[in-house]
Amino acid sequence: MTKRRRFTPAFKKKVVLAVLRGDRTMQDLAAHYEVHPNMISAWKRQAIEGMEDIFDSKTTGRQRDIDGEIKVLHAKIGELTVINDFLEKGLKG
Repeated sequence: MTKRRRFTPAFKKKVVLAVLRGDRTMQDLAAHYEVHPNMISAWKRQAIEGMEDIFDSKTTGRQRDIDGEIKVLHAKIGELTVINDFLEKGLKG
């Protein structure tokens, strides 16, 4: 039984950039990178659809950073709450 190959984002980016350059055919690139042409087409489509997010607005990236910070802060609040409850029980007992 063959295993599925997993491709890194860096590899996918390299292949998609080669496709977008347009100096080689899809078949040439598929043979060169040892990837099925349908896979390359899917990566190209995903890259083109994802470009809208890049050019949409800079607040999108900032919002992701803020959301990540909020998750970290919520985790810290939970940790401090557990510590606080533990210490309260110790003082009462």
